[in-house]
Amino acid sequence: MTEKLYYSSPYMREFEGTVLSCRQEKKSWLVELDRTAFYPEGGGQPADFGTLGEAYVSDVHEKEGRILHTCSSPLEPGARVTGRIDWERRFDHMQQHSGEHIVSGMICSRFRCDNVGFHLGKDLVTIDYNAEIVLEDLKEIEDAANRYIWEDHEFQLLLPDAEELKKLDYRSKKELSGEVRIACFPGADMCACCGTHVSRSGEVGLVKFVSCQKFTKGSRIELLCGKRALDFLSMNFEQNSLIGRSMAASLDKTAAVHEKQKEELIAAKLRLAELEKLHCEAVAKQYAGAGDVLHFEDGLGSDSVRRLSVLIAGYSGGLAAVFSGAGSEYKYALTGPQDMQIKEFFPVLNAALNGKGGGRDNFAQGSVKASKKEIEAFMKLQGIRQHD
Repeated sequence: MTEKLYYSSPYMREFEGTVLSCRQEKKSWLVELDRTAFYPEGGGQPADFGTLGEAYVSDVHEKEGRILHTCSSPLEPGARVTGRIDWERRFDHMQQHSGEHIVSGMICSRFRCDNVGFHLGKDLVTIDYNAEIVLEDLKEIEDAANRYIWEDHEFQLLLPDAEELKKLDYRSKKELSGEVRIACFPGADMCACCGTHVSRSGEVGLVKFVSCQKFTKGSRIELLCGKRALDFLSMNFEQNSLIGRSMAASLDKTAAVHEKQKEELIAAKLRLAELEKLHCEAVAKQYAGAGDVLHFEDGLGSDSVRRLSVLIAGYSGGLAAVFSGAGSEYKYALTGPQDMQIKEFFPVLNAALNGKGGGRDNFAQGSVKASKKEIEAFMKLQGIRQHD
């Protein structure tokens, strides 16, 4: 049985061990030691990375009581080897896991619910609860959890026997037997756990909820702790500073200024749409009784191209071919009288002008990759000219 140093000495960064076995699996080697400080993946917490001698350890897992280290090169059975833990990764996991316990204890107490899922991911901690929670509800929890962290409470690890376990009020997803490890942050949480934790709550640093959404019959919350939370808040500060400078707004006013600018933009778009409508109506009237029409108009979106084509066709009494674009890319819309069938015309146009689009009855819309001269030449062959 491998001695689990990650439990007895969770802050150990370097250790000595003897290789018990080594076997190749695909392009890696699975190494078993008599003692290890490498935490194997389990309970939602990822495995530690690091080195054993010159071999890189990229994964650790426990299988049938054996702790196997996935190594980049083989190690000789019987050899003594120095193990070095990727401490930045380990401590990050300790911060995330401990922070999750503190907030989960408070959430489960506040909402009378259970933590039914936990995943310590590369970027975020994801927690599932069997209760409906919204992000606004979590502000009180976040404040309380950070106060608890800054009060720097001592972490307690309990190893109760079967009788003592019955007397403890602890959180667990399932019935437990055998040796049970109880992770306790007094006053915040008591939970069965196989992970590694900080020795005092202050080492978590801070916690920050970043999202909360409905998930199956409950809620899924995303959490950041420690350096991850600090990095997230720093990124938000930098982004808000950039936005503030572009808006000429102080950092506490960016949201209000944004709302004002958004309202002004909506009003400007409505005014522009009205002016565009009046312009299109004036353009269309110029073609009264003109029959088939080819018209180019700069700066129109697809909907506006369609509207102008319909308007021109209504005044001209013939086919209205409207193009809008520049260089070698144009949007188009074709509208004819109600009794005109143009389903045979626009496929020819698409083929000749490298276009795509479709339509039915007396209307078609799409885009072409062709120059203005190429469009004019094609339409001229169809007997449709641009009017002066």
